[in-house]
Amino acid sequence: MQLGMMSCNLCPRHCGTVPGYCGSTQRMEVASVCVHTGEEPPLKDIVNVFFYHCSLHCIYCQNHQISGSEGRERGKWNVESVETLAERVCKELREVAERHEQPLLGLVTAAHYADQLPPLVNAVHEHGIFPTVVYNSSGYESVETLRSLEGVVDIYLPDYKYSDPALARAYSHAEDYPRVAQEAIEEMMRQVGSGLKTDGDGIAYRGLIVRHLVLPGHVDNSLNALDTLAAMCPDSSRLHVSLMAQYFPPSSSLPAPLNRTLRQDEYDAVAERFTQIGFDGWMQELDAQDTYRPNFNLHGHPFA
Repeated sequence: MQLGMMSCNLCPRHCGTVPGYCGSTQRMEVASVCVHTGEEPPLKDIVNVFFYHCSLHCIYCQNHQISGSEGRERGKWNVESVETLAERVCKELREVAERHEQPLLGLVTAAHYADQLPPLVNAVHEHGIFPTVVYNSSGYESVETLRSLEGVVDIYLPDYKYSDPALARAYSHAEDYPRVAQEAIEEMMRQVGSGLKTDGDGIAYRGLIVRHLVLPGHVDNSLNALDTLAAMCPDSSRLHVSLMAQYFPPSSSLPAPLNRTLRQDEYDAVAERFTQIGFDGWMQELDAQDTYRPNFNLHGHPFA
């Protein structure tokens, strides 16, 4: 949202107010800028910018410290200009560039600041650094907003969380998620293709990776989500899917079955469908639920 902007329609909720459903104001608010190993090998050593706020507010969000009401209470670092953020980003990118010729810049849950992302990337370029830009998204995106990012984003990294509208309503307050996310992913495919291009070191520089987190007790949702993704891509072997087992309940008060971790038999059932379809991509071990637990109360790095 540009300064002075009194309404926002950047995400599918079309709130028309500031702040809207996500709670963001006219300033880019940033929780962390850090180098992250990443869940997917082609995104190793990515410099991630974790933005406050989110248009979904999933009740099981692993980033709940910054996505919802906790984030609204303000964090450790607020950014008021793209140049200030660009300077912080470039510091991290220069360190990564010592290991990788083409560093990766990840913009995590940034839809509510989409109009400020092109100026941010341009500001980074003015420092003489030209990273591969990765747009890390919940999948709940406006096609119109995505079109405004064409030519800015090199790699799209969306979730495809739900095939079941009732589940999307209950867990993410967005019954239209399955349709909206499918349309968004189709637009992403139009822009960057359905495959993934990597350099000689195996680091991605253009394309699409779709993430799907398997939720405990909801195997059917995952099976149908994979089937939907396969139907969207004529050659499913080109589509890179990251099948995630890292779910953990961030609160003891969550309703069953979200109040427990994923069972091996649940993940295995979804992994079997993944293999049958023939996706390219990655699967996780069940112990990922102990590995990827961000803590944004840590100084500077949520995965330290």
